[in-house]
Amino acid sequence: MTAPRLVPTEPFAGQRPGTSGLRKKVAVFRQPHYLENFVQSIYDVLEGYAGQTLVVGGDGRFFNREAIQVILRMAAANGFGRVLVGCRGILSTPAASAVIRKHRAFGGIILSASHNPGGPDEDFGIKYNIGAGGPAPEKVTDAIFARSQTISQYRIIDAADIDLDRPGRQSLGGMTVEVIDPVADYAELMQRLFDFPAIRGLFASGFRMCFDAMHAVTGPYAHTILEGLLGAPAGTVINGIPLPDFGGGHPDPNLVHAHDLVAALAAPDGPDFGAASDGDGDRNMILGRNFYVTPSDSLAVLTANAGLAPGYAGGLAGVARSMPTSQAADRVAAALGLACYETPTGWKFFGNLMDAGLVTLCGEESFGTGSDHVREKDGLWAVLLWLNILASRRQSVEDILRQHWRTYGRNYYSRHDYEGVDSAAADALMDHLRQNLASLPSKCLGGFTVDLADDFSYTDPVDGSVSAGQGIRIIFSDGSRIVYRLSGTGTVGATLRVYIERFEPDPARHDEDTQRILAPLIDLAEEIAGIRRRTGRDHPTVIT
Repeated sequence: MTAPRLVPTEPFAGQRPGTSGLRKKVAVFRQPHYLENFVQSIYDVLEGYAGQTLVVGGDGRFFNREAIQVILRMAAANGFGRVLVGCRGILSTPAASAVIRKHRAFGGIILSASHNPGGPDEDFGIKYNIGAGGPAPEKVTDAIFARSQTISQYRIIDAADIDLDRPGRQSLGGMTVEVIDPVADYAELMQRLFDFPAIRGLFASGFRMCFDAMHAVTGPYAHTILEGLLGAPAGTVINGIPLPDFGGGHPDPNLVHAHDLVAALAAPDGPDFGAASDGDGDRNMILGRNFYVTPSDSLAVLTANAGLAPGYAGGLAGVARSMPTSQAADRVAAALGLACYETPTGWKFFGNLMDAGLVTLCGEESFGTGSDHVREKDGLWAVLLWLNILASRRQSVEDILRQHWRTYGRNYYSRHDYEGVDSAAADALMDHLRQNLASLPSKCLGGFTVDLADDFSYTDPVDGSVSAGQGIRIIFSDGSRIVYRLSGTGTVGATLRVYIERFEPDPARHDEDTQRILAPLIDLAEEIAGIRRRTGRDHPTVIT
């Protein structure tokens, strides 16, 4: 057996990892000892893993394979007994959660920068998931960060690379490495949740779909499940081969980056249903024929119709949404007598609620939806639940949405992203808003009366932890909202996100253009924050 080697190293001033992990440019991760320092910091803060199972995989982006070899050699040196790694280094984030849970692994290391671009000059990421299958809580990520600031050595063995293309067991030092089919466990789980015969019948009836995998990790899953198990015609999945640079594209499933899909659904003879997923497979976009479904509306529709799928026929425990997500799901929950939780952005908050049995479905406006089947958001799961609903109701996506709005009212909603903003300018803008919150309530601004203005704080009903400073909310007396938040998903500068929402109960006004009906609030959002003056940006980078 190869003996572990202790390698002297220096601590690094790394980014504090959150639930999305550590994200940097590939060049940063390729610096001497950088990846090794962070991986050893993960192992150093964990307890009781000797002889246990670790799950490892990623979205296939550039540097994925090299990083996995390092992680495996270090896992062997640190005393893990077995590692399950996806064949070719592939595991979608939700599939990794499913594998962790099914095999009762100690935890997992997932390699992804989510929906960020990939390539030698682009982004890479790494995060640790706990044994429940979800992202590590803050107490763990804080401990990893603290350890990375003091680390002086890491443990690794010298050994040949594991053959990641050969399924089966291999030995690495005294540790077993099992290269597994990355799709099998996940596909088995999906077949337990959804009515596959009904969905096969939908496709057999002539129903057509286009799924854009964006040359990211979901391609193999979509080919196996959609075109294989469900009998969708060959060609249903486009851009289905995972590539290290995502084919030169940006694997973010929105109206700007999923242009092939959007064009297909806008064509006169286009498919009936469209969907896309992101780099690591945890996000989704849903389209009908020439009809876009916002993630907030998607969560509301799935909540209202989940009982049509076998896995949810017994009813839902509750539903949760992130604070910036529209209140459309709240209206469904109220009508169905379900508890509805408003949490900060971050899947760990949903994980606590799911572990406690308080919610079944959850979602974020940033194209993430999921349920308690895993502890991550799950893009393909959302697509399959939509297919189950379509197979049962035999209506178009547009008809389902319009009927939903007639029943519950329509929450007009949009997100304006200002990407790559100077970090100091973005911080100053948020500080300006916080300093002026107390003066806003009861003011009439642009015809809207401010009912509440705060910096959202959340007390977890499960563990009592408090998460403060989660985003600026300005709520008006008619229920309209403006929310400002800085996102931590980028690697260059800051991303300022502004969310605008307005409720419309009158079905006669459900055909309005979203940006037009929100225009007074959009202008007000600029007036209150001074976005142009403070950031130098005349318009958002992306509007969804």
